Amino acid sequence: MLHTYDISRKGEALRAAKDGAFDQLPIFDEQIECASREYIEALQLEKLKRQVKYTYENVQYYRDLMDQAHVNPDDIKSLEDVRLLPFTDKSALRDTYPYGLFAVDLDQVRELHASSGTTGKPIVVGYTDSDMDVWSDCIARLVQMAGVMPSDNAQMAFGYGMFTGGFGLHYGLQKLGCTMIPAGSGNTERHIQMIEDYGTTVLIATPSYAMHICEVGEEMGYDWESSPLRIGLFGGEPCPPGLKAEIESRMHIVCTDNYGLTEVMGPGVSGECLASRDQQHIAEDHFLWEVVDPDTGEPVAEGEMGELVLTPLDKQAIPVLRYRTHDLTRVTKEPCECGRTHARMDKVRSRCDDMLIIRGTNVFPSQIEDVLTGIEEVTPHYHIIVETVNGMDSLTVQTEIRPEAFSDSFQEMDAIRKKIEEKLKGVLLVGVKVQLMEPGGIQRTAGKAKHVDDRR
Repeated sequence: MLHTYDISRKGEALRAAKDGAFDQLPIFDEQIECASREYIEALQLEKLKRQVKYTYENVQYYRDLMDQAHVNPDDIKSLEDVRLLPFTDKSALRDTYPYGLFAVDLDQVRELHASSGTTGKPIVVGYTDSDMDVWSDCIARLVQMAGVMPSDNAQMAFGYGMFTGGFGLHYGLQKLGCTMIPAGSGNTERHIQMIEDYGTTVLIATPSYAMHICEVGEEMGYDWESSPLRIGLFGGEPCPPGLKAEIESRMHIVCTDNYGLTEVMGPGVSGECLASRDQQHIAEDHFLWEVVDPDTGEPVAEGEMGELVLTPLDKQAIPVLRYRTHDLTRVTKEPCECGRTHARMDKVRSRCDDMLIIRGTNVFPSQIEDVLTGIEEVTPHYHIIVETVNGMDSLTVQTEIRPEAFSDSFQEMDAIRKKIEEKLKGVLLVGVKVQLMEPGGIQRTAGKAKHVDDRR
């Protein structure tokens, strides 16, 4: 049955997000998502013991590592004992390419996904029937946190292919009961026509591509306020607060982020509820999380910033122990107003390996995003160029002027440029050259936006 669209529903998610009506929204699996901390941690320990034993018995790579560290599955008696296990990082999946970490025969694998391999060998992951069930369950939960209903029409603007994002969101939204519109990436004008013709209520995209869809629609004269679209499900790249606020304002929708990575499952590790817009609930019954000092690997205190480490608790095809994500966040177990009890992580905006060292000073792209967000004359689009000039590091930030702020006056544009340079220097503590680009001057993409070009 095709779900028809009722224009009166457009305001439901908007009211829930802005007026605190989130307690009126259903919870996908209340027994698990609202469980006590005692129950959650007991379940995690039971699964951790089973998963470590399963991995030791079925993956030679991990058996060798654990034997070298003199660790046996029977040594896992508490959640803290996960620290006895070796870390895993991306190199393990590349060194064992393609199937060296698989714990099952290929005839039990229902689906393969992989990274692009642009920086080396691709990372290959597989899913059994059970893995697919867990994946779709995690997605169904997080989209319902965002206000998605079974009656929604969801339009996919991710590419399908080997990327986990497209298929992961597709399966989970279907599990919830939504009608899927598998449009794929690209052909922006067609996306806008489909939103109108098919009554699309949910858009799945990278935030940068959603912004591009918004801009193209405005150029076409499309009225976003009267469109059926009400929710944006974003992923694939960080969504700075300024960009999120701009999309919500101009498209008249609620935008939510979700988090995941190919190595541990894909999207679905955590998702944003409407009560806590700057944090995301971790699916703790399926993932054991740690936050560690990225330099020492030692745990940090609850609520402190560090590197997120994840151990999937139910993976069959390719189990992974203590995966170092290189993503920086902090996690809290404090109760959430939405009623869910699963721990919340701050949205990831920086990575350990994102850090640029400019003349001895640490610089994160998120710092530049935050400065540009506070300057009304420029858009959220930017590009960072790092190069060596006369033996010294040089940092250039290209940022795009809004149409209403653009002027043929050199003095006016130069004043804006100098203001941005001063603000950036005050935050970054290094000199920055700013190049103002005309409206539309920063390249748009249907996939992940590439913000940094390090030419050193």
